[in-house]
Amino acid sequence: MSIQWNPSQGPTLGIEWEVQLVDPGTRLLRQDARTVLAALDGLTETGEHPKLKHELMQSTVEVITGICGTVAEAVSDLAVTIKELQRAAQPHGIVLAACGTHPVSDWRDAKTAPSQRYAELLEQIQWPARKLQICAAQVHVGLRDGERATQIVNALATYIPHFLALTASSPFWNGQDTGLASARSVVFGALPNTGPPPVLPAWKDFEDFMNAQVRAGVVRTIKEVWWDVRPHPDYGTVEIRICDAVPTFREIGMLAALAQCLVHLFDTQLDRGYRLPFRPEWVLRDNKWRAVRHGLDAMVITDDKGTTAPLRDDIYELLRDLEPVAWRLGCADELAVADEVLQAGASYERQRAAHARGSLNGVVDALITEFAEDRFVLSEPAADLPPGPAWYVK
Repeated sequence: MSIQWNPSQGPTLGIEWEVQLVDPGTRLLRQDARTVLAALDGLTETGEHPKLKHELMQSTVEVITGICGTVAEAVSDLAVTIKELQRAAQPHGIVLAACGTHPVSDWRDAKTAPSQRYAELLEQIQWPARKLQICAAQVHVGLRDGERATQIVNALATYIPHFLALTASSPFWNGQDTGLASARSVVFGALPNTGPPPVLPAWKDFEDFMNAQVRAGVVRTIKEVWWDVRPHPDYGTVEIRICDAVPTFREIGMLAALAQCLVHLFDTQLDRGYRLPFRPEWVLRDNKWRAVRHGLDAMVITDDKGTTAPLRDDIYELLRDLEPVAWRLGCADELAVADEVLQAGASYERQRAAHARGSLNGVVDALITEFAEDRFVLSEPAADLPPGPAWYVK
């Protein structure tokens, strides 16, 4: 059976950002998404909001943009919706934060959302699904056809460690330092159909693969294929799914800019007959693990002979290569935030610095501050960072 691709006009954007409901007094997650979402204005007749959705656990709300043309438009879209969510949460004594795993709360205290789909997921997967008190961020970028989508997914898989290290925000789990940059990736990776995408050279290979998966009962739809990067035929997009939820609007804009620039670059290179980046599956798997464990300090494999290089250097070179693309797409300022993350530290580094200054409650406080004020909480000022209200030094 053929799978139809719903074409997108240009590198359109859509963002999904999962945010946490937090009690500012106890610093623990609040399992009150049902109450908060019911208090929103603009609900449909079925009681749903077009841009705010339940996630698996009631401690989390997913914020969704419409189809946007630019990164600035997408971030503005998110900001309007977040304001709505904050207004609904405030009367219940709830504040918002965003990171891959909550530093303190125990996953065993989580309550599942009132959804038949989620009930079926828990029944099917059991214990690994019950631990999913985690938060992610996903970016969709539009493409014209499925044929190029398969090739671009293969190329994007090369950059899984880059996306993950820049957004890694889950060093703590159940009140313990895991030693990882992204514990969320490990928790989520216990589910089936996760990890780097298989190398599928053409759209026909993807169709054959999906048809076999459906016949075997592995999945029912593409929505149950939880690869780190995947094509999404219904939306006409490639979806980057590897990222932890980031704490600030600045970082969500950075993520969207990186995704849009890379997809647009690869799309243009295909038009010109260029060969896109490619890594063997063993390299993809090991590079992902290196980013999960070491974040920005990982040494990544750069070819099939085992050559390695510092991930920080590789990201820096990638950003320089993407600067002309970012200027054309109007997202140069958002992409430049990645340079600031390289200097100031990704969220997992900032969280560990906050922990070193005090306690895990201090980490939660820092995350709440970063989300509310859209600025990094730094352990100490960095001489080469720009001064001004974008930076908060505790």
